[in-house]
Amino acid sequence: MSDTDGDIDGATILCRSLKDQGVKYMFGIVGFPVIEVGIAAQAVGLEYVAMRNEQAASYAASAIGYLTGRPGACLVVSGPGLVHALSGMANAMSNGWPMIVIGGSSDEDQEGMGAFQEFPQVESTRLFSKYTARPSNISRLPFYIEKAVRSSIYGRPGAVYIDMAGNMVNKKVAENDVSFVQKCAAAPRMLADPDTVKEAVSLLMTSSRPLVVIGKGAAIAGAEKNVRTFIETHKLPFLPTPMGKGVIPDDHPLCVAPARSRALLKADVVVLLGARLNWILHFGIPPRFDPNTKFIQVDICPEELHNNVGNRAIGLAGHLDCVVQQLTEALGKLPGCYTHPIKSPWRDTLQEKVTSNVKASETLASDLSVPMNYYAVFSKIRNVLPKDCIIVSEGANTMDIGRTMLPNYLPRHRLDAGSFGTMGVGLGFAIAAAIWLKDIGSTKKVVCIEGDSAFGFSGMEMETVCRYNLPIIFIVVNNNGISFGVDDDFYKQVKDMKTETSMLPPTSLLPSARYEKVIEAFGGKGYYVVTPDALENALDSCLNKHPNRPSLINVKINPTSMRKQQDFFWLTRSENKL
Repeated sequence: MSDTDGDIDGATILCRSLKDQGVKYMFGIVGFPVIEVGIAAQAVGLEYVAMRNEQAASYAASAIGYLTGRPGACLVVSGPGLVHALSGMANAMSNGWPMIVIGGSSDEDQEGMGAFQEFPQVESTRLFSKYTARPSNISRLPFYIEKAVRSSIYGRPGAVYIDMAGNMVNKKVAENDVSFVQKCAAAPRMLADPDTVKEAVSLLMTSSRPLVVIGKGAAIAGAEKNVRTFIETHKLPFLPTPMGKGVIPDDHPLCVAPARSRALLKADVVVLLGARLNWILHFGIPPRFDPNTKFIQVDICPEELHNNVGNRAIGLAGHLDCVVQQLTEALGKLPGCYTHPIKSPWRDTLQEKVTSNVKASETLASDLSVPMNYYAVFSKIRNVLPKDCIIVSEGANTMDIGRTMLPNYLPRHRLDAGSFGTMGVGLGFAIAAAIWLKDIGSTKKVVCIEGDSAFGFSGMEMETVCRYNLPIIFIVVNNNGISFGVDDDFYKQVKDMKTETSMLPPTSLLPSARYEKVIEAFGGKGYYVVTPDALENALDSCLNKHPNRPSLINVKINPTSMRKQQDFFWLTRSENKL
């Protein structure tokens, strides 16, 4: 892109700046006015992954930011292209994942004139990002890129946006006039206030029913070593949030995940390690928590402290890895080094519920009748999955039951709908994970387990998977609907009556849809299974006979299959007092 007289164009300056800041991956869809940006990305050595939809591209960029700690870039065209990417930005902000979106926009001299796909892009992205800029001079692009990357990883990570006017992509300046910027330093690791740490330790010492909740903030912080030391040294029962799974292995004897409802309801002191008191943890309020429960919150974001629970919380603001070490050291200095007793009424009530709930799940899993239920399907999957695989999961029952049935053993090895509850993330996340593993030479498997509804959001990304020959195993748990569907006989009756729009429930999808044909259309390997034995054979084929080939197993299950009875409904609802 540089010519003999030493000039350099905007696309090259942009991509070189990204590389200088440690950005390695760019996901996107090229078109006017950013085609040359995609070409420049490859020319400077960025790994450019061409996707089929901007939503999937933005999800992939955010996921690779989570996995690597450095933002992935998402390249989109102007107007509708950026609008599609807003979903990924919103998801990244909610999850605390770093990503940088680069959007082409109308030429500067056409602004306000009704240019092609003209849209108020800078204003629109401010709601979905930590930092937004529209550089007015290509010589200063390195300045804006450094600030964008720094903003995406400092504090609570999140999305940032750079707007690239179309006329700036090919505009040239003398290379000597461009001041390239050194890679920004790693995010600072801040300690919590020592006096507040002492206060937190004193509170924990008074607890007879302590509980540690490990959130994905612990995974983002890379705090698995210190968190495990904290848990094991002081013998504290712990509960992982969905993407906190694997920070400490799910099969650890102190994990009480199967007794989640009882643990939250009965704990008197809850230590939150990178977990927010949002809907996932029922806001920390009754009826899911005792009104007298006290909290110790550890979070990188000070504004998160005391949220929803006021003075019932002690807030420790700082880098989670450092703050957990502070807590461990402070507890270790106390006489006798505080340790919660293994034998206690608290342990007994938790273990009783763990045993009861595990037994209930295994009873459902032992039902091998056809069509299968969720638990039978997940039991077969669990028995063969490698312990070091990355599990991607989305859907309603598929994701929720999968959280309980599919254990994680390593941090940052589970990706799901997350804090924003976003459907459609699965294929983008899986592609990002597979690209990253391939790049670092890892032979770990990526297994993406989706409901049929979730698969429909981004199914065409199967072409992307096959084009890059990513050996992802996709498993579509097909219940013919959204949460629940209808069976073949009912659908046939409605179809014969020609009353589909008035008779089919809004939750229903086409029964017995052959989703495996989608991957076969692009050269991957597809399987349609109905019985437990067929599922076992398909899994064996994917893992052992065709391990290097993209594959999809379409598992037909009972459309009325649901999760087991819960102590509480999964989504906390407020009483209607209007």
